[in-house]
Amino acid sequence: MQPPRRDTGPDPLWSQTADLILDEIGRRGLEPGSKLPPERELCAHLDISRVTLRKALARLVERGVVTASHGRGWFVAAPASVREWPKDLESFTATALRKGLRPGSLVLTQEVRPATLDEAERLGLPAGAPLFDLERVRLLNDVRIAVDRTLVVAGLAPGLDQVDFSSASLFEHLRTAGVELDRSEATIEARGADEALAGRLGIEPRSSVLVLDQVIYSADQQAVLLSTVQYSGERYRLRTTFRPR
Repeated sequence: MQPPRRDTGPDPLWSQTADLILDEIGRRGLEPGSKLPPERELCAHLDISRVTLRKALARLVERGVVTASHGRGWFVAAPASVREWPKDLESFTATALRKGLRPGSLVLTQEVRPATLDEAERLGLPAGAPLFDLERVRLLNDVRIAVDRTLVVAGLAPGLDQVDFSSASLFEHLRTAGVELDRSEATIEARGADEALAGRLGIEPRSSVLVLDQVIYSADQQAVLLSTVQYSGERYRLRTTFRPR
């Protein structure tokens, strides 16, 4: 490997380094599971600091190109499965497991609070009614995929604020509480990530995100929850099927 050029383009050195490592993986035809050279050797070959190298490798982890094994080093990652938008009403956890991926969450907010006027109107509740507010960064194979904000009518499933949602499925806990989810009314749109969202997803500000906003109803057609999921545009793909009528 040759050191990345420092005088071409506005990209920072760690970004140039990430691109160079990616090019080398392709040029050498390294297969999934192939081990990269040790960090010390990479730093020497690329004439960079370990801090710069680790920022570059972290970006490649986010892109699903490499993976780390504690105490063993860095490896070329296996290609991720195609991530399709589910046609059925299923949880993020269920979708991930169905595709052979490992789901996870970083919990940002988990509390019961009063509903705002807008939230209460959308859920058909009195203003100030208690809502369970859950906000998580959703992970697939430790890669940040989306930020998920969900508001649940708190009286339907007491005790949700005591559940460990870093691994638990909200949908499963609702079903256990006897809440049968039936349908959702959803809108999908593309936006640019603001600085706060970009920081949570580990992407650049103004990067494209795909926003799913939905109201989910129970079998008796009562609004159960509001959900806004903001997917990283470069890590999630929407694919569906249309048939002629």
